[in-house]
Amino acid sequence: MFRQTHIRLTLLNSMVVIVLISILGSIIYFYTDNKLYKDVNQSLLESLNHFQQQSKGPGDIREGVGGPGPRFIRRDPRIITLIWNENNQLLVEQNRDSQLFQDNEEQVHPKKLNTLQDVKVENFSFRYVATEVMHPQLGKITVQFIRNVNSEKELLDRLLLIILIGCGVGVICAVASGFFLAGRALVPIKNAWQKQQEFVSDASHELRTPLAVIQAKTDLLFWAPFATIQEKILDVSTISNESRRLSKLVTNLLTLARSDSDQIEMKKSAFQLDELLKEILQHYEEIAMYQEKSLHLNAAEPVTFFADKERIHQLIVILLDNAMKYTKEGGEILLSCRKSHSSIFFQVRDNGIGIPEKDIPKIFDRFYQSDKARTAAEGTGLGLSIAKWIIEKHHGKTKVQSTVGKGTTIEITFPKAQKN
Repeated sequence: MFRQTHIRLTLLNSMVVIVLISILGSIIYFYTDNKLYKDVNQSLLESLNHFQQQSKGPGDIREGVGGPGPRFIRRDPRIITLIWNENNQLLVEQNRDSQLFQDNEEQVHPKKLNTLQDVKVENFSFRYVATEVMHPQLGKITVQFIRNVNSEKELLDRLLLIILIGCGVGVICAVASGFFLAGRALVPIKNAWQKQQEFVSDASHELRTPLAVIQAKTDLLFWAPFATIQEKILDVSTISNESRRLSKLVTNLLTLARSDSDQIEMKKSAFQLDELLKEILQHYEEIAMYQEKSLHLNAAEPVTFFADKERIHQLIVILLDNAMKYTKEGGEILLSCRKSHSSIFFQVRDNGIGIPEKDIPKIFDRFYQSDKARTAAEGTGLGLSIAKWIIEKHHGKTKVQSTVGKGTTIEITFPKAQKN
């Protein structure tokens, strides 16, 4: 799948670069052509205009053809004047190119009048303009002003060759760079696809486990239709626990899916963070006493926080639940919050089993659980992923410090000025 996409992106990138190179080459070529022939065109047209103005009075057309009629004076020495009679015969003027024109009369004879034309005679290139006039002695004649443009033509040919070679090299570079850029562009897509595949695989595995337990326990109940609830209380309790675990897992999955598509909006408002911590701790005190763990709060001063209270509540519960889950009996968990001029600090500290240093960068990944954590407590591995999303939505930064066997400290720093 990605190979075909890679090829398509390469072709697309290459085509864009090739089109740009072609446009640039064309602009350079036609600009140079215009500049090179500008002087040639101007001199030929000036000669024609000058002749047409002079043809209104008496004079000679050229030396060797006398009598009354237009008198023409060649202004540009590089321009040769050719005169054709009405039988399309060249009236030869003796000059260094007369033999060349005489031998190639059919090619040299003007095909169109009063417009610039190009003609190639043997190995020479010429540009000309011609007009018809009436001569008292010769009748209707064609006066042709022609100029050698060999140097301009050769320069343009060399330029065209250089442009073609440059375009060829550019095409090769475009394909190579297009292939490279397409590969780089696909890297985040491949990573996202890989993460999605892993997410689906892990989610399927996590969903399959409670469903399998529920199905097995349900089958056991069907096999004993006359048993009382008291007799099957363990099976019923297992089904209830797995159902709650499944419901929590599905809720977390939906939360992460909606967060990925940016469907959940943060409803931010001002509230007292210290009061929220006290409220949550009160709800967990009985659970902590039952598990023989102690909860403490360190909030020396009121802390006003502008944030989504519901999501911050969810974040605190996730971190507190995580701390209690991996803290052994007799352990302590400390929640604290404080503020500075520009930031709000929230910290959860425990003296639980700790996290190996190599696992710390991965603890916020979806479905990730270290081996030691798996043996100590049961979970889905989605809580900290949701916590990370909530922290990011509030522009917070997380710092994790942990030592195996001594405990873990998670400190989150939020900017005091939050955007809506």
